Amino acid sequence: MESPLLQSPGAVRADAPDQEVAAHYGEPSQEQRALEAGTAFVDRSNRGVVRVSGPDRLSWLHSLLSQQLDGLAPFEPTEALLLSPNGHIEHHLYLVDDGEAVWAHVEPGTSASLVQFLDRMRFMLRVEVADVSADYAVITGPPQGEGLAWPDVSGTETRIVPRADGFPEDLRPAGIWAYEALRIAAYRPRAGLDTDHRTIPHEVGVVETAVHLNKGCYRGQETVARVHNLGRPPRRLVFLHLDGSVDRLPGQGDQVEIRGGRTVGVVGSSARHHELGPIALALVKRNVPVDAELLASGIAAAQEIVVSPDTGANAQITLRRRPAGHARP
Repeated sequence: MESPLLQSPGAVRADAPDQEVAAHYGEPSQEQRALEAGTAFVDRSNRGVVRVSGPDRLSWLHSLLSQQLDGLAPFEPTEALLLSPNGHIEHHLYLVDDGEAVWAHVEPGTSASLVQFLDRMRFMLRVEVADVSADYAVITGPPQGEGLAWPDVSGTETRIVPRADGFPEDLRPAGIWAYEALRIAAYRPRAGLDTDHRTIPHEVGVVETAVHLNKGCYRGQETVARVHNLGRPPRRLVFLHLDGSVDRLPGQGDQVEIRGGRTVGVVGSSARHHELGPIALALVKRNVPVDAELLASGIAAAQEIVVSPDTGANAQITLRRRPAGHARP
C-alpha cells in the first residue's frame, strides 16, 4: 500500500523493498538528526501487520516460533523467528500481546505468506489469523509510552497504529534512509536485506533477542541447538566502515572481497550516517580474520565484529584418548 506521504513536497521514493514509502524528503542528514533528537517520525507503513486472536494464541505461537511466548505478559514487546525445518530464517516477527490478540509486524511483502503458513497450522486450535496491513500502519518516532509499541534504535519507538488516525502532526517526517542509517549503526540486521535463504540465527546475532534457548520443540530448533552447543556457523555478520572518499554505496548482494581478490561474503544494507559516514552490514565467511581489510563492491572497508567467529561451540567436550602404549584393537 503506497504511503500518502509520497505526495509530500520533496518526497523521494525509496528503492525496493521500501518503494512504497519515502527514502527522504529532501534533507536526509537533517531528517536523521531530527529522528535521533525525538522531533521526527519515520513512515514505515509498507511493513506487514498480522493479528492473531483466540484463547490458544500464545501457546500455539510458542510451539511454532523461536521465542518463549507461553505466558507472555500484555504489552510486553518481544521478537521471534519463524524458521524452516533446516533452521533457516523465514520470517522475523516483532510481537506484542494486548490481552486479546497478538500483533506482529514483519518485512514488506511477507505478511501474506506468513498468514498462509499460520493458517495451515491452526488445526483444531482456538486461534484466528488475519493480515490487517490494510487497516494498520507501522511508524517509528519518539516514545509514547502506550499502545502496541517496541523500543527501537537510538531511543526511538516503533508502533502499530490505525491508518485512519493518520500520521503525527507535531513531528516532521523523516525518510526510511534516516531509520536505516541508525539501524545499521546499531548492528541490527534486517530480514531479506542482511539475510538470505541460507541464513541461520547465529550468523546474524539475533539469538540473544529472538530465540529462547531453553524452550521446547519448535520448527528448526535442531539447527539452533546444534550450532549453539557444538559448532560455529559458517558465516558471521560484520559492520563495515566504508571509504568516505568514494561517492557511492555498495548495493545489496554486492561481493565482499579480501585483498587479493578472493570473495569472502556479500553486502547487506548500506547507508550514510550523519556522524559515521558511509556504513554497511555484510555477511562474511567465519574464518575471515577479524582484522582483515575488506573491499565491498570495490570500496575499501574496515570491519567491526558483530558476530564473533567463536559464536556457538558452547559445549565442553572431553576427548577420550587411549592410554599410551595401548594399540588399536
